[in-house]
Amino acid sequence: MRKYHISKHNSFYTVGLSYKKANADIRGKFSLDEAGIDQLYTLAKEEGIDGLMVISTCNRTELHGFAQHPYQLIKLLCEVASGNVEAFEEVGYVYKNYEAITHMFRVGTGLDSQILGDFEIISQLKKSFSLAKKHGLTNHFLERLCNSVIRASKRIKNETEISSGATSVAFASVQYILNTVPSVSSKQILLFGTGKIGRNTCENLVKHTDNSHITLINRTKDRAEKIGGKFSLLVQNFEELSSEINKADILIVATGAQNPTINKEQINIDKPLLILDLSIPRNVSTDVAEIKGVSLVHLDHLSKITDDTLERRKQFIPQAETIIGEVQADFTEWLESRKFAPVIKALKNKLQSMKEEELDFQSKKQTNFDTVQAELISDRIIHKITKQFANHLKETDIDTEDSLELIRKVFQLEVDTP
Repeated sequence: MRKYHISKHNSFYTVGLSYKKANADIRGKFSLDEAGIDQLYTLAKEEGIDGLMVISTCNRTELHGFAQHPYQLIKLLCEVASGNVEAFEEVGYVYKNYEAITHMFRVGTGLDSQILGDFEIISQLKKSFSLAKKHGLTNHFLERLCNSVIRASKRIKNETEISSGATSVAFASVQYILNTVPSVSSKQILLFGTGKIGRNTCENLVKHTDNSHITLINRTKDRAEKIGGKFSLLVQNFEELSSEINKADILIVATGAQNPTINKEQINIDKPLLILDLSIPRNVSTDVAEIKGVSLVHLDHLSKITDDTLERRKQFIPQAETIIGEVQADFTEWLESRKFAPVIKALKNKLQSMKEEELDFQSKKQTNFDTVQAELISDRIIHKITKQFANHLKETDIDTEDSLELIRKVFQLEVDTP
């Protein structure tokens, strides 16, 4: 295996935690809203970090960036989130350089999603890059990496059926309702929160439950009204939340707040109430489950639902991994050529200088010296020499750093680093 460093002074790291080892409560402590991510970026710039992206979803929180040591990034996360370093060390992970690149490909293409083939993550990755760019924390490496992951994601969607069928957190919640609630078409359903998950859940409710008793509430009413108008659903004011909860048979919470938006004081019922919490961190206080008649189900439970659609998707994993391998190989080739391109350029300039000195010497020494022909031949030789060195540096069984250093020493090159 070749020794190859992505950056001369820093390494590229992914530090984070996900649903695989961190439960909803722990993920909630490290979850970041946009204000928190802005704060983290500000701190990162103060510490001189020049390349960083933050992804925080219901399933994971990850920092992808350059640092001398991964603790720099872990410390940044813990300064902004409510979780501490000790909690992170119990469930977190660290990937370095090529392992970090591979991880980002798997995350961005849905292979690492809690529900296989859920491609919502790619839009979150795009948003994360845009926000990082706004803060001046992107670079050529991150831009090229994100574009490569997006390309792999598109190919997997177009060339495989790993995302076929309706399976997502939104669909899983509706599927759970259909499987556990009898006569669902006659039940009163309240959806609180009309962000992306809320909108998708609403669409699935309308499509699969044949229920006309769906009420929407959102802190910003006009957002709820846009969706309510689309599906001809009732929209209530935020102030009516408690009243509407106590009328409902099913409450779906998809508010995405950093603290619980539903608590015991809001619920006063004498009939069964099913509550689905689709939020990270939890937006329904866990003690709500103590109320008689209340059944509280969280996102993590819903995401474990496996059905024929999910099982069918698994057969396309090898095909998806082949596509990732192809796109990642292109990215790696670009990355490595970017590393040695300045040396090849300096070598070419050095050989050009040698050529000019020799042509000048020969033109003065020889009569009828054919400068044009000599130039042509010399340039062809220089091209072949530099191409030979470039091909050598692309080989997988060499130590790239040692080869680059040898070329520098032999030809006494002054190299401008990228």
